[in-house]
Amino acid sequence: MIFIVLMGFVSLFSDMVYEGARGVAGPFLLQLGAGAAVVAFAAGFGEFVGYVLRLFTGYLVDRTRRHWLFTLLGYSFNLFAIPLLAFVWDWRVVVFLMILERTGKALRKPARDSMMSYAAKQVGAGFGFGIEEALDQIGAVTGPLLLSLVLSFKSGELIERYHFGFSILWIPASISMALLLTGKFLFPRPIEFEKSDVGKSQPSGSLGMQAVLYLIAVGLLAAGFVDFPLLSYHMAKREVFSSPIVPLLYSVAMGVDAAAAIFFGKLYDKLGIMSLMISSAVGAFATPFVFLSDARSFAIIGVSLWGISMGAQESVMKAVIAKMIPPERRGFAYGLLNSVFGISWFAGSFVMGLLYQNWLIIMVILSLSLQLASVLVMLLLKVRAEV
Repeated sequence: MIFIVLMGFVSLFSDMVYEGARGVAGPFLLQLGAGAAVVAFAAGFGEFVGYVLRLFTGYLVDRTRRHWLFTLLGYSFNLFAIPLLAFVWDWRVVVFLMILERTGKALRKPARDSMMSYAAKQVGAGFGFGIEEALDQIGAVTGPLLLSLVLSFKSGELIERYHFGFSILWIPASISMALLLTGKFLFPRPIEFEKSDVGKSQPSGSLGMQAVLYLIAVGLLAAGFVDFPLLSYHMAKREVFSSPIVPLLYSVAMGVDAAAAIFFGKLYDKLGIMSLMISSAVGAFATPFVFLSDARSFAIIGVSLWGISMGAQESVMKAVIAKMIPPERRGFAYGLLNSVFGISWFAGSFVMGLLYQNWLIIMVILSLSLQLASVLVMLLLKVRAEV
C-alpha cells in the first residue's frame, strides 16, 4: 500500500506538469506564430507515437526486467520537457518538446504499470489501481487550474506569462522525480511483491485467447469513446454553456473520474470484469446525453457519465491485465493494451469528427453501438473464463 500511494503521488505531481501544459499548448504555439496545422500535428503525432511505442517498450521491459530504468528514463523526458518551454521562443522547439514528452510517457508507462500491478494485486488489483487513478486526477485538475490562474493574474506580456507558468512547473516536476527516486530506494524490486507467482508461467508465446478477446473489447470501447475536446467543442458551438464555463466541466469530469476509479476498482475485486461492463454500459450514454439535447442538465449528466467511463477505464482496465497475465509477460501486455487503446481511440476520434459535421445522429449511434458491442465481447469473455 505504501508503494501504491507513493506512486499515486508521483502521478499527482507529474499530471500537474503535463496536464497543466496540455491546456495551454495550443494558445502558446499560436503566440509563437504556429498555424492550426502545426498544433494539430504536434498533438496528434505526439499521442500516436506515445501509444505505438509502448508496444516495443513493454516488450523490452519483459526481456530486460529493468523496470526502474525505463520508468526513470521515461519520467526524465516526461517531466522536464515541459518546464523547458519556459526558455523557448521558437514553435519548432515547442513541437519537439511536446513529442519528447509523449515519448517519455511511452518509455515509462508499461514498466510503471507492471510495477503497480505487482503491488496492487496484494491489496486488490482494482482497488490498488483505483487509488492511483484518484490521486492522478487530483493532479490533472490542479495543473490546468494553476496555469489558468497564472495567465489570468500575472502581469506583463502574454508570452511572458506563459513562460512564467511553465517555469513554475519545475516545482511539481522536481517533487515527482524526488518521490520516484524514493520509491526506487525503498522498493528496488517491486516484482517481489508477487514473488510467489514468478516463474510459474512461460515468458514467451502468445498471450492466449482470453487476452485476444479482451483486446478486441478494449479496441471497440476506445473506438466508440468520444474524446472530451469534441464534447466541449459541441457545447461551446451550441452555446449550451459559455466558453469560460466549459473548461470547468472538464474539472467536474475529472472529479467524477477519481471517485469512479476507486468505486469501480473496488467493485472489480468483488465482481471481476462485470465491473468494467457496468461502467462501460453506463458511460456509453454520455454521447446521446451531450449531443442530442441542448439542455444544460443533460450536458452535465453526459459529462458525468463520460467521467465514470474514463475512471473505470484507467483503473479496472489495468486491473484485468494484472489478473489475466503472469508477471513475466505483463510489461508487453500493458504495452499492447495501451497501443490497441490508443490507435483505436485515434481512429475512432477521427471518424467521429468527420461524422459530426454532417451526420450527427449517425455519429451518436456509432459511438453507442461500438461501446455496447464492447460490453458484449466482455460478456463472452466472462462466460469463457472468470476475469
